[in-house]
Amino acid sequence: MTDNSKILDDMNGRTREVFRRIVESYLENGEPMGSRTLSRSLSEQISSATIRNVMQDLEFLGLLDSPHVSAGRIPSELGLRMFVDGLLEVNTLDHSDREKLNQSVRKGEGDVTETLDRIGSALSGLTQSASLVLTPKQEEPIKHIDFVSLAPDRVLVVLVFANGEVENRLFTPPLGQTPSALREAANFLNSVIAGRTLSEVYTVVSQEIVKRRQEIDQLAKDMVEKGIAVWQGRGETNERLIVRGRSNLLESDTEEQDIERVKSLFDDLERKQDIADFLDLTEKGDGVRIFIGSENKLFSLSGSSLVVSSYMNADHKVIGAIGVIGPKRLNYGRIVPIVDYTAQLVGKIISDRN
Repeated sequence: MTDNSKILDDMNGRTREVFRRIVESYLENGEPMGSRTLSRSLSEQISSATIRNVMQDLEFLGLLDSPHVSAGRIPSELGLRMFVDGLLEVNTLDHSDREKLNQSVRKGEGDVTETLDRIGSALSGLTQSASLVLTPKQEEPIKHIDFVSLAPDRVLVVLVFANGEVENRLFTPPLGQTPSALREAANFLNSVIAGRTLSEVYTVVSQEIVKRRQEIDQLAKDMVEKGIAVWQGRGETNERLIVRGRSNLLESDTEEQDIERVKSLFDDLERKQDIADFLDLTEKGDGVRIFIGSENKLFSLSGSSLVVSSYMNADHKVIGAIGVIGPKRLNYGRIVPIVDYTAQLVGKIISDRN
């Protein structure tokens, strides 16, 4: 038994109800609750003085905070954690929420990334928060690669995998690109990368360029390196994390200090380099996990809460993650089943396509 659960078990019925009402009120409207307001909502008649004493005891335990000298109380991070672990009532997934997520999958085919983009937008719309979707690394062997010139400064690199999956990305080619350089670059790559996975490609290509430098001219060599960089480590980190619904965070927090925290979160999302940390959050536990404020090692400076779940492929291997991030007063009871279902939905999509 954890210390938190012991504290909760040691509470009498009155103290537990006072604590629960304060947290539920905060999660609903973000406002402190005072003793007079609380006395009108309790199941038994208790004086405001008695309630104030209970609130002081809860504050002494570190479960409540006083945002202002004469104001009511709000839950602390510790209080929110105790509530989530011991008192939170998780709703069943609403039928309309389920249908909206299903519709985001049915809207069009597209590749996996496009589908996950639509799901992320649906998730942020349903939760009125920002959604985070970590797309899976493509570990299927490569069958074919091609370069398609769209403009003097825009080239599309097309990867076809052994399982039939096709993925496209745009990049800026070296100055002076020519059709012959594009063909030479594609021919060179296809001669060395067929049957290899993306994680193997960069090292192999670098070695082959050195070994066969007489067979490939400088322009084609630059094209190869730029095209592969789009897919490998230097171009992979931020592209793998899809963030949708950032404006929802600004709408939900209107106080100046809250807006500053949201801006800090935006900066975090823009600068985040080690996206693997996001996946690490989900691999250490089954199902949906909730990180509140400073518990969240990725976005702790912004004081945000993160509700996150991993998703798996057909081999039950964790390959990505789905999450919702927002203020600490998220509607956890509604968001948890939404995130859980979305993770299952994405896992099924990945498994079916593979």
